[in-house]
Amino acid sequence: MSRDLQHRLHARLGLATQMLDLPLTTDHLERLAVELTPSVKALLAEQADTQAATVPVAYAVVGPDVDVEAGVQTTTYAQCVSRIGLDVDLDSPSAVLADQLRMRQPDVTATDIPSPMYLGLTVRPQSLHAWRWWLDKLHIAADAVTSQGNSAYGMGVVDGVAVHVRGDGVPTLLADRGAARLEGLLAETPTAQP
Repeated sequence: MSRDLQHRLHARLGLATQMLDLPLTTDHLERLAVELTPSVKALLAEQADTQAATVPVAYAVVGPDVDVEAGVQTTTYAQCVSRIGLDVDLDSPSAVLADQLRMRQPDVTATDIPSPMYLGLTVRPQSLHAWRWWLDKLHIAADAVTSQGNSAYGMGVVDGVAVHVRGDGVPTLLADRGAARLEGLLAETPTAQP
């Protein structure tokens, strides 16, 4: 930076010398550029400091959206929508569980916390293995899962919190019946006895 600044300063001094028709030689210009560089550098740093102190920082803070009529606070972070009842404590078991699942699992797309002991969880698993993991994590038997449209639903209990899970896109994943059977997600169909 200092060398570049010296070259730019030398070029500007040379231009000023020519415009003002000053009797300075190339040696004088080089010496002036070398001697003035620290001072000019300090001036530039001071100017940058002043600008940094007065220019506002560009960032966006999106606070939670509070709907007092519905009694819900909604926050969106990293494509995950989190809704919590205004009367639910943030340290309640359902809120703590929702935080744990939301922060550690990219499959989570929404959490709904209407009470301290109930959690509505929406996930979008990327594979049958991921869906199997969710069922095991939430203590849901595969035969207790129902499908409607392009979502699967189940109810489980984790640490005393009732968890209602919605798996978006799961019926599409289950379309591969062979793979679903291998994962234990579909019950074996009984074969007819002759």
